[in-house]
Amino acid sequence: MQETIQHQLDARGLNCPEPVMMLHKVVRQMQAGELLAVYATDPSTQRDIPKFCQFLRHHLVSQTQTAEGEYYYVIQKGAS
Repeated sequence: MQETIQHQLDARGLNCPEPVMMLHKVVRQMQAGELLAVYATDPSTQRDIPKFCQFLRHHLVSQTQTAEGEYYYVIQKGAS
């Protein structure tokens, strides 16, 4: 069974710290348990997004890199 993504954030073309700043803004508007897909091109997101999830107790459902060098993340908002 595949989960439904309720929110999307396109941070492609943006560099640190913008992707995480935008991520923080979107996650604040989400309900606990909802899923967010994040698209990015900045390699620093490979470090920053997992740390963001760990620090704020959200669940990093998946983290992948495409052959084109883009990064794709699925994040589930944790309980408030």
